[in-house]
Amino acid sequence: MSTLLASQEVEMLRSEMELLMKERQALLQVAGAAAGFIAELDSFDVPKAAMEAAELLAEGVNALSEETLQDALAAVQAKIVA
Repeated sequence: MSTLLASQEVEMLRSEMELLMKERQALLQVAGAAAGFIAELDSFDVPKAAMEAAELLAEGVNALSEETLQDALAAVQAKIVA
């Protein structure tokens, strides 16, 4: 009985891990698109009403680790141009 329970737990954990990986990929795509958007944005063209949201988005992108940002950009096939 304990072997059956253990295999059910392993399968449940495997399913949860797959779900988390899919969610991570979706979030990386969102973050990559946001990073690309921020990189292309000219702050002088942003309406004042949208400036707070743009700043919040930029702060979120800037808070990402280098590795996560690279993964996010790769998820949308974007590159950092220095």
